[in-house]
Amino acid sequence: MTDRPVVLLVDDEPEILVALTDLLEDAFTILSTTSPVEALDILARRRDVDVIVSDQRMPEMGGDVMLARARAFCDAQAILLTGYADIGAVAAALNQGRISFYSHKPWDADALRAMIVQAAQHHRLEAELGTERMLLRGLLQNLRSGLGFKDPDGRFIRINRQAAAFFGRDEAACLGQREEDLCDPALLPGLRAAEVRLAAEGRDEEVIAFPDAAGVTWREFTRAQLGGGDPRQGGYSVVINRDITQQREMEARLRQAEKMQALGTMAGGIAHDFNNLLTAVMGSLELASDMGPELDQGTARLLDNAMAAARRGADLTRRLLNFSRPRDLSLQPVDVNALLRGLHDLLMQGVTSRRGREGGPGRVPFDIRMDGLARDGTLPPVRTDAGQLELALLNLCINASDAMPDGGTITLSTAQAHMDAVAAGGDLEPGDYVVVSVTDQGTGMPPETLARIFEPFFTTKDVGRGTGLGLSMIYGFVRHAGGDVRVTSAPGQGTRVDLYLPVHHCPAAGLAVPEEERPARASHPMRVLVVDDEAGVRAVTAGFLRTMGHDVTEAEGGAEALARVEASAEGPDLVVMDVMMPEMGGEEAARRIHALRPDLRVLFLTGYADDGSLPGNALVLRKPFTQVELAGHVNRAMVD
Repeated sequence: MTDRPVVLLVDDEPEILVALTDLLEDAFTILSTTSPVEALDILARRRDVDVIVSDQRMPEMGGDVMLARARAFCDAQAILLTGYADIGAVAAALNQGRISFYSHKPWDADALRAMIVQAAQHHRLEAELGTERMLLRGLLQNLRSGLGFKDPDGRFIRINRQAAAFFGRDEAACLGQREEDLCDPALLPGLRAAEVRLAAEGRDEEVIAFPDAAGVTWREFTRAQLGGGDPRQGGYSVVINRDITQQREMEARLRQAEKMQALGTMAGGIAHDFNNLLTAVMGSLELASDMGPELDQGTARLLDNAMAAARRGADLTRRLLNFSRPRDLSLQPVDVNALLRGLHDLLMQGVTSRRGREGGPGRVPFDIRMDGLARDGTLPPVRTDAGQLELALLNLCINASDAMPDGGTITLSTAQAHMDAVAAGGDLEPGDYVVVSVTDQGTGMPPETLARIFEPFFTTKDVGRGTGLGLSMIYGFVRHAGGDVRVTSAPGQGTRVDLYLPVHHCPAAGLAVPEEERPARASHPMRVLVVDDEAGVRAVTAGFLRTMGHDVTEAEGGAEALARVEASAEGPDLVVMDVMMPEMGGEEAARRIHALRPDLRVLFLTGYADDGSLPGNALVLRKPFTQVELAGHVNRAMVD
């Protein structure tokens, strides 16, 4: 639409066209023709004409006829000029051509000009209103949210399909109705409270949960008065309701991921010190046990008990770290269906024996079914740790059994799923997945419990029946294998746990270091520099190495180790060095040592789960370690 209104002049007398052009050309864009037939052709080609000013009596066609035909494709305002008192023609033009005004010839210039200005403004206003109607109709039809407009009495005057579907009706059935007449009676108190807030503040927003058999659906309702509270607007309002279930689930998963990351960071922070303590304790116990064969039976038993307790502490630390940063995954192609079939008897035995051991009803009807497995050949292999997956499924089946004290059926099923960016929800990479599902017929969980199930040490079981680490371990394992865990549950509806395992390639883990039963003395004794800021760990490491027959020198930190290498003519054959040390850490010290001695081998010791700062080919031994493990890594360091 141009800035200046467009006027089409139609008259069979050229002089009339000239006069009208002189009158209007300062304020309008003028088109003119002496032929009504040509005028119809212009109107068919030009969609921007605002006003048609036409003579009535013309040889080819009367103005009223021409205007009536133009209405088939043109909505411009029309003004009829006539030099005769032909009331019948004017009436016909009014009825058929929808003229806005008519004027006699000769015309009053000011009056005619005012008519054309008013007609042009009216046409442009109608065009704007038409555009607004089109936009509103498009919005109503295509908006995913429910949208409805209310009159001052609260009755719907416009409503889209989504909003009407929320009330269980179609659009026509909702028009003229109040929201309180359409909604579930259980929602009436909340609706009235929202309308009070709307009247007081001009806007109201609230989120309402709608429980159903599949879980909980969350909807957000936004209400606003139109016209900014201007009383001249007559109290019209709009109500928008949209399903935010997926958004809430994504927010919950994001909070869970952030929580797990924070817990992992905290756990990793304390793991270094805790593993140093365990290294010193376990190493000292092992060295004490080897000091002489003449230990009395009571002392030997005490040493064995202490070592067993220390190993349990080391295992607990490893499990706590693994729930957020599992590092020992052996990722290989796995046929999930074959794995599940091979597990059936083990799962039944493990669950049944646990129920009997804990005093549960061992003979109640109880079964694990695998009739939900996808047909052979339809599932591609996944890249995962088969052992960890077996443990995860055993843990889930035990949890499912605990949730069914009166017995029931646990169903294991598999399926293939393709996740696009929307379905993945930000937690998964878009792609192909195999979904392993464990479904029970148990008591189910309320939303507040469901929100916390992956938190470490959170459990709803009685004291002594669970540590609260099982589900967090499963979550950590699956997430670090590139997948996700999603749980659906409701009170009285049972629980379904879906493990999403990626079909796409996962990087393989490093090879495990084989262990011998006891370390033999080194056939080629070496000069070894042991570097650790913890005196207890340093003493144990040095003691292990001396027992193997090596010549050991100790340093308290990276700077001292660097000084010893610089000052020694021959220097050590191997540096065994802690990663996390004050002032100069192991990575920096090793880099600076290699600048002096590129051929010098370094074995890193770490009590932390994340060694991403080390070179990719670094040899790492994790604390706490035994003498056997240290011997194996020392041998590997000198062979590689």
